[in-house]
Amino acid sequence: MVILQWIRSILYIVQATIMMPVIGLFYAPWAMFSLNGAYAACKGYSRWCMWTARWMIGLRCEVRGNVPEGEVLVAAKHQSFLDIMMIFTALPRTKFIMKKEILYTPVIGQYAKRMNMVAVDRGKRGKAITKMLDDVKSGRIEAGQLVIYSQGTRVAPGAKAPYKAGTAALYEQMAKPCVPVATNAGYFWPRRGLYRRPGVAVVEFLDPIEPGLSKDAFMKELETNVEQVSDRLLYDAGWSAPNA
Repeated sequence: MVILQWIRSILYIVQATIMMPVIGLFYAPWAMFSLNGAYAACKGYSRWCMWTARWMIGLRCEVRGNVPEGEVLVAAKHQSFLDIMMIFTALPRTKFIMKKEILYTPVIGQYAKRMNMVAVDRGKRGKAITKMLDDVKSGRIEAGQLVIYSQGTRVAPGAKAPYKAGTAALYEQMAKPCVPVATNAGYFWPRRGLYRRPGVAVVEFLDPIEPGLSKDAFMKELETNVEQVSDRLLYDAGWSAPNA
């Protein structure tokens, strides 16, 4: 069975890789003239990947909790590319904070630019975010759900990484509710390797943290909520700690 799942995993990755430029080119004429077209292309690709994952590798994707629709900060746990697609598909107008290098990635980079994603240089995140918030206030770009990965990178299930203070600064600067997001996606779709595990990958939107908390109180509540729920989702999926 493991060998068969390896074969399924590789076939799945091959078709998903091929379909990215195919879907990107198909939607390109619409995306060039409409922001809706750009979002439709990326949501279409994400849905394709999740749909094919269900019958090719036995992986079902499930979104839980109350998905925010207004202008909010979304502070998410990041374990794999899968949780990006699940969050993007669930939210109506996602704006990810991402490394500037991603803009040079074929297909993904072009669509990220078109959707006004917030690309940041290392050490210059604050300047980029301030510009984005000013553009929203002035009407140059539309408001949306701003997604930040509070640990700054993908973190494997069970691994520990600090929550960065930039999330608290953004929470204070925006003066909007912050919606934490937990996930177990990395158990099924690891950040490295080709093997895809069957099961149910979950992204769970948690209760919002209202504006007004101090930096320390906010960071403690955010980390506690996200880590506890992410661990619960992992254990529910059958994961066990390496030293358990």
